[in-house]
Amino acid sequence: MPMMAKNPKSDTTSVSNPSWFTPKRLLLVFCIINLLNYVDRGAIASNGVNGSLETCTQSGVCTSGSGIQGDFNLNNFQDGVLSSAFMVGLLLASPIFASLAKSHNPFRLIGVGLSVWTFATAGCGSSFNFWSIAVCRMLVGVGEASFISLAAPFIDDNAPVAEKTAWLAMFYMCIPTGVALGYVYGGFVGFHLNWRYAFWGEALLMFPFAILGFVMKPLQLNGMGPGSEEVIDTNSPTEVSDFNGYDQSGKQGAVDQIPCKAFKPKGAVKICSQISRFSKDMKALLLEEVYVVNVLGYIAYNFVLGAYSYWGPKAGYNIYHMNNADMLFGGVTIVCGVIGTLSGGFILDGINATISNAFKLLSGATFFGAVFCFTAFCFKSLYAFIAFFAMGELLVFATQAPVNYVCLRAVKPSLRPLSMAISTVSIHIFGDVPSSPLVGVLQDYVDNWRVTSLILTSVLFLAAGVWFLGIFLKASARSALDGEDKASEVEKALAEEPLLVS
Repeated sequence: MPMMAKNPKSDTTSVSNPSWFTPKRLLLVFCIINLLNYVDRGAIASNGVNGSLETCTQSGVCTSGSGIQGDFNLNNFQDGVLSSAFMVGLLLASPIFASLAKSHNPFRLIGVGLSVWTFATAGCGSSFNFWSIAVCRMLVGVGEASFISLAAPFIDDNAPVAEKTAWLAMFYMCIPTGVALGYVYGGFVGFHLNWRYAFWGEALLMFPFAILGFVMKPLQLNGMGPGSEEVIDTNSPTEVSDFNGYDQSGKQGAVDQIPCKAFKPKGAVKICSQISRFSKDMKALLLEEVYVVNVLGYIAYNFVLGAYSYWGPKAGYNIYHMNNADMLFGGVTIVCGVIGTLSGGFILDGINATISNAFKLLSGATFFGAVFCFTAFCFKSLYAFIAFFAMGELLVFATQAPVNYVCLRAVKPSLRPLSMAISTVSIHIFGDVPSSPLVGVLQDYVDNWRVTSLILTSVLFLAAGVWFLGIFLKASARSALDGEDKASEVEKALAEEPLLVS
């Protein structure tokens, strides 16, 4: 018998007692969760948590190792792999959660993911060797995957039209801020207590948000969810309708029939439908030139920033003999990350948020940021390095909101969670996942952190060049939704109305 899912939005509009949970409060909760995710990344890279190997002088005087690297006797390659291990879970789980969000309550999925994250970070603190902590880091990635593909589309739906990029900037500001706080947090806890307490503290802080994911009432994203699904005949073993109701041209209402003749059980038919729908969605993403170019530039950009975030404190310690490298890099990154990310969002809104303008801002900020960062590593003076590197970071972080704005606006509404998931998968699997161990191998070979840092920084010029090409491309998939943005008064009102009702 055909089944038609009810639209939960229509059920909630009749309820008169709204809860305190408005879009602005949703943004706040998402920002805190995102902050904790990146505090974890900064903490494991800090000298207090990551530590160092045992060293011995020529005279035979040895200094014992510290942190994870010292306790587990890791070489630089293993150390780099450990920083990227959580990406394995993130890459495998992100597309799965993005697809499940079309048929399951996204906040329940977030609750499941954050529960896994809490368990995994606690496990990191209790690990006993390289492989035990590596497995826990993979599970951390699984937990984060449920969140990263859903938060930005919700923000895009509920932010006022004139402030959409600014709201995204507030959310993505938590990336550099979280990493920087992680440096400070990991350094403080590692030196005053033990590196294990840093992970246990993270688990305690995330636990309330994991519970919140199970008790919050459901929200739906525009262009997807049960309310927008087509009728599905679960008794038909031969044909299954596309859940989204989109044909390959992007027109709503056209339902492609997918042959599943080999499957008779309803469960197998449903799995066949999910796989077929995922294949169609992936094809639509790969055919969108604007989206592909944006992600390619993002990969090169993230290759550098991933290695910066992991090896930065250690490189600074070795090049400039910083005794407080965690605190210094953390402080500079917090200030530049907050100012740069917010500035990028507000500037794009101010000059009219379009895809073309976003690419102009991306290419320009990245190019000049690369110039400043490259120049910084050429100085022998610590003060000159700090001044130029801070200016470079300020410009580089201005790209956070525009690059994700393009990911959201270059595709159909129903593809936004998948576009964010695939973007995240791509920038990690081709960006910061290989960059940390590769930089470790490069450093083992050249044995000179200044040369290693200069080679790494030069990749930012490649990112600027790729994004420059995007200026000359046009996206057609979101033209209908861009027209909807003209209803600014309606969306501004949504920013004040409660999303959830009691």
